Amino acid sequence: MRAMSEPLHLVDTTMFWSPTGGGVRRYLQTKHDWLAGQPRWRHSIAVPRIAGSDSGAATLPSIVLPASGGYRLPLRRAAIARVLAGLAPDLIEAGDPYRVAWGARDAAQRLGIPAVAYCHSNIVAMARLAGGRRFGASAARWAERYARHVYAGFDLVLAPSRSMAAHLGNWGVERVACQPLGVDTSVFRPAARAADFRARRGWPEEACVLVYAGRFAPEKHLAVLAEAVGRLGAPYLLLAVGAGPAPPPAGERVVVQPFVASARELATILASADAFVHAGDQETFGLSVLEAMACGTPAVVRDAEGLGELAVDGAAIAVAGGTSVDFAAAIASLFADDRGERSRRARQQAEASDWGIVLPGLLGHYLRLLGDGHATPAARNSAAEALQR
Repeated sequence: MRAMSEPLHLVDTTMFWSPTGGGVRRYLQTKHDWLAGQPRWRHSIAVPRIAGSDSGAATLPSIVLPASGGYRLPLRRAAIARVLAGLAPDLIEAGDPYRVAWGARDAAQRLGIPAVAYCHSNIVAMARLAGGRRFGASAARWAERYARHVYAGFDLVLAPSRSMAAHLGNWGVERVACQPLGVDTSVFRPAARAADFRARRGWPEEACVLVYAGRFAPEKHLAVLAEAVGRLGAPYLLLAVGAGPAPPPAGERVVVQPFVASARELATILASADAFVHAGDQETFGLSVLEAMACGTPAVVRDAEGLGELAVDGAAIAVAGGTSVDFAAAIASLFADDRGERSRRARQQAEASDWGIVLPGLLGHYLRLLGDGHATPAARNSAAEALQR
């Protein structure tokens, strides 16, 4: 039996690790920092190497993925499995459904340990969009079969929202549980607001600043936001913070700011804006929306998938339609309403989703799996050595 003093070793692995961050990277880094204060746990991250990065993560062999915004693609399943097994984990969590997931399955099976998959992306919706009108339906059916196949090898599949959990169930994936993401309310808070935010940018004090922060990608529908602010006219402005792979939004009333790596700098932007806007229709959760809400910034979001689930109890406005007309009307209604009350409700909802509340629930999933009588440390280490040979 394991000595009580020996920590449990969790290994997280994913290909979703780029120079411009992203929600998955934020989740893993936050988890890593939090687990450092949990004496029963040890945490390692295994990801593709980023040039100039000193993250201390284990490196997965990978190739550059063109037009992806800086992502790299691990391809060699056996090599991925060797790296993961060599870390001698007690449990592996895979954060993408591609080759990393297969390597994680192989390593977990060889070591006799639990394997968890976290479903950060809706691959069926992505396939439908990529296939277009002609091939979208058949591409989506193929993606459903693939998801069912790859996730069948995991002991548990976690989904960040109820809608994503329902999708997985509809695809025939078994052993699914909803595990929302969280937010650091000590960093993302109303006090992060900068009094000179507008003055430093040369904007008038009466400017109504709308902000979007995240990846510039087709499924985010940034053109809808640019058109909406164009319809609204002065004094509305859209500040789009992020980076590709898609071109940034454009328009007379649109300002683009490059990706912001610092969580505290991002919090200042979110807290200083008047509203957060997001027109995406494939979000499995909407981490940037929750971070804005933690800053007391009301949000206007598409009533779709994970975004719609964040718009409860008046904390955000959910837009039923997806056109610029729909968003312009919703934004105008926000500014005609009591934004102070919406700000209070947004912060209140975010406080209930603080990482300190969310992450213990995640550990509960892990401990239930580890309690099922998987490999002892001696057997695990022996198998790891065998896999390395």
